[in-house]
Amino acid sequence: MTSPDVPPLRLNGREIGPHAIMAVVNRTPDSFFDRGATYGFDAALAAADRAVADGAEIVDIGGVKAGPGEDVGVAEELRRVVDLVAAVRERHPAAVISVDTWRAEVGDAVARAGADLLNDTWGGPDPRLAEVAAEHGIGLVCSHAGALPPRTRPHRIGYGDVVADVVAHITGLAERAAALGVRRDAILIDPAHDFGKNTRHSLEITRRLRELTGTGWPVLVAVSNKDFIGETLGRPVDGRGVGTMAVLGVSALLGARVFRVHDVRAARQALDRCGALGAGR
Repeated sequence: MTSPDVPPLRLNGREIGPHAIMAVVNRTPDSFFDRGATYGFDAALAAADRAVADGAEIVDIGGVKAGPGEDVGVAEELRRVVDLVAAVRERHPAAVISVDTWRAEVGDAVARAGADLLNDTWGGPDPRLAEVAAEHGIGLVCSHAGALPPRTRPHRIGYGDVVADVVAHITGLAERAAALGVRRDAILIDPAHDFGKNTRHSLEITRRLRELTGTGWPVLVAVSNKDFIGETLGRPVDGRGVGTMAVLGVSALLGARVFRVHDVRAARQALDRCGALGAGR
């Protein structure tokens, strides 16, 4: 249970948190981290099974690589994610199923297949996605990507105050979603480290995360193995695990509620220990 002064987060009929793990399951052939290891249907379903067994409360299914790459149209994204959502729903009725998409058409289809949460990582390029979440009575992640189009990288991007820009944008999206009918206790905000940001921006957001958690909206952090960790520590993608756990710990102590990760077991152990330390045990 969360403390009385922390707003509840309720998805799939139950309260989530305070340190909830969101497991990444990418049905993509070109993921930056797993290089397509879970692109096949059976491999993706097995990954979802492992994530739940290892302690993930949320399984986040994605059908389009975040970064630049081969074009993936709506039909192909639907092919990759809808049947997987339905299969995970059947096998794990108590799990929260999230889908990483910015497209309203995909959001509608996965909601009908059993998704509980739409993870709009690109900061609202399709305003209809919030309407879809409201229509189906499911949750929504409101993110900040510096107004970049989906799947593009920042080039010499700058902010007067990156944290102020993030807070203004994502709280605006969250209030709009609530006004459209998305339940307030089913809305999360995500600063989206590295999306529309350079390493300095992502580090600044991490350091000042209290300004996001202080908004009253539950905060999701998606930092697992990202470039800002690699650049800061001088580590390749497969050597960023320790840095990821460090950022997760800092984020937990600063009030983050949901943590999107590749290594569920390690993250679960790290966050459980952070909880014990934070409680003074």
